[in-house]
Amino acid sequence: MFRGAGLAVSGAALGAVGVSEIPRWCGWDHPPLSGGYAAAADNQAAVGSSSVNVRYFVETTRPLVALTFDDGPAPRYTPLFLDVLEDAGIPATFFMVGRNVRDHADLVQDRLGRHEVGNHSWAHRDLATMDLPGIQDDLRRTHTVIQEKLGRTPVLMRPPFGHLGGSTVLAADSLGYDLVLWDRQMRERRFADDPAAQARDLVETVRPGSIVLAHDVGDKRRLVALRALHDLVAGLKARGFEFVTVSELIADRSTSVS
Repeated sequence: MFRGAGLAVSGAALGAVGVSEIPRWCGWDHPPLSGGYAAAADNQAAVGSSSVNVRYFVETTRPLVALTFDDGPAPRYTPLFLDVLEDAGIPATFFMVGRNVRDHADLVQDRLGRHEVGNHSWAHRDLATMDLPGIQDDLRRTHTVIQEKLGRTPVLMRPPFGHLGGSTVLAADSLGYDLVLWDRQMRERRFADDPAAQARDLVETVRPGSIVLAHDVGDKRRLVALRALHDLVAGLKARGFEFVTVSELIADRSTSVS
């Protein structure tokens, strides 16, 4: 675990921005710390000294895992995922796209319960190609619509495609967000026709503190996550895992450290 270390994003050194938790196991499904084109170093003065948390996982010895779902809400699959999670009695974190919340908030307004809502940008553009004011405006719009439509105040942000390039880290930090990526994911291409194998893959590889990426919006490949979910939940529960939101996972680490 590194705190206050320099994070190189698209070749621009963000010396004051810290990485709190980085991948620890070889072969994790983490995205790159690059992918952007907008210069970040030039914008450092606009944000000032900062120390933003960038989490792929949360360090804990307790058997906790957080399921996360990106890109919703939308009519096609989001209600189906909520059905499975409700039947299993477990929470998840949904990283929602602002314009989808604007158009489809009715799908989730009365169904969030223990679920957490995070910011996943307004229209799922690659934030790493935008300048700092543009990213800040994008995230603010999404933040506002989540508050107004869902009555939730997001504290976590996941950049589209997992790109931390350009000014994305600085923008997130200036708005008070922790950045959340992932260390395990649903392999929707590889296991599209074999949800049982997808479930086994995750049951065997999830570790305490894992953050699992899936999607509740997209083409039919997304259904592997839906079809694997029951077996995944059952398998991890059999291993003694408890399902929590990402913020609950972070809070567990904070309690353990203190």
